[in-house]
Amino acid sequence: MQTLQHLDPTSAVGRWRNLKRALGSAHGALPTGLRLTIWNDLMSCAVAVESPEIQAMAGVLATAFEAHGCDMLPISGLGASATRRLMARWFPDADALLALDWPALQHASRSEPRYDEIEDLVDLLTAGAGAESVDREEALWLAHALSQASLGDNHLWQDLHLPSRRELSALMGRWFPALAARNDRDMKWKKFLYKQLCERAELSICRAPSCSVCSDHAHCFGPEDAVAS
Repeated sequence: MQTLQHLDPTSAVGRWRNLKRALGSAHGALPTGLRLTIWNDLMSCAVAVESPEIQAMAGVLATAFEAHGCDMLPISGLGASATRRLMARWFPDADALLALDWPALQHASRSEPRYDEIEDLVDLLTAGAGAESVDREEALWLAHALSQASLGDNHLWQDLHLPSRRELSALMGRWFPALAARNDRDMKWKKFLYKQLCERAELSICRAPSCSVCSDHAHCFGPEDAVAS
């Protein structure tokens, strides 16, 4: 079973600086403002700055901390203990940079009006997780993070603040291979996830009998270089 916790974070700051230089203008969804500051703090402490899962988690955490402050738990459905393990394993020392008060966070969960969607997406993702190739707890963290980001307004890779859709596809293939294998026509990931939920519920939201004859085909398939999902 491969996890990220064994990696040496000693040179994290240097690796992160090197990665930022390498990405340059190639990063398609850099945060801005306070979110960028928080994101940089997280990535400077990351145990594996090149890993799509680390980059995606940093994007979700930075978005949540910017929106709700650091005195609220950032990811809906993950309690203080799970969040603390996540931070210690993937972003050691970032809690000090962000001045996270773990005793206070024990009772600092926030209400998410669309949490039923998050629960459904988490169930979908965890059902498609790798059986032995990944750490189950880490996969659960990612399932919650991706589900929360799916409530955003942009392409999923953009709301995760990943450099491109390629990193999201790599993440899905590694951590949720059974689910990713079903996206064999390269549907845009957010639309694919919600389509899977509709199929689970035996609902049809499409007017066309098949994707190949649908007038909205371009909205579901093809490149994801636009802003809206």
